[in-house]
Amino acid sequence: MALKAKHTVEEINGVRCTVVEKGASASRIDFLKNLLGFNKFDVQVTQDKKETEDAPTLFTVGVTDLVFNPVIAVYEMSLKTPDGKRVSPAYWDQKETEIVDQYWEFKEK
Repeated sequence: MALKAKHTVEEINGVRCTVVEKGASASRIDFLKNLLGFNKFDVQVTQDKKETEDAPTLFTVGVTDLVFNPVIAVYEMSLKTPDGKRVSPAYWDQKETEIVDQYWEFKEK
């Protein structure tokens, strides 16, 4: 899911959090929890309400650091992967497994 420029703070599991992503799948949540947890953020996850019975299960993920902004963190490349590389926008969006340092050089396949 694309990064949202708006900085949103909500209560997740009784804790005020910066919302990192809404409407995320379970596999996306695993990716974000691992990445943000490695970067020393306290991650909170809650299940979104289903609009219909057949709707897929989606989640909202946030971090307890209220000044954290995922857009700034990704484009400043201040987050690190477990192997020590800087997180690029393409890596954050799970479009690439390799880091592309210059985000303007990333090309859709």
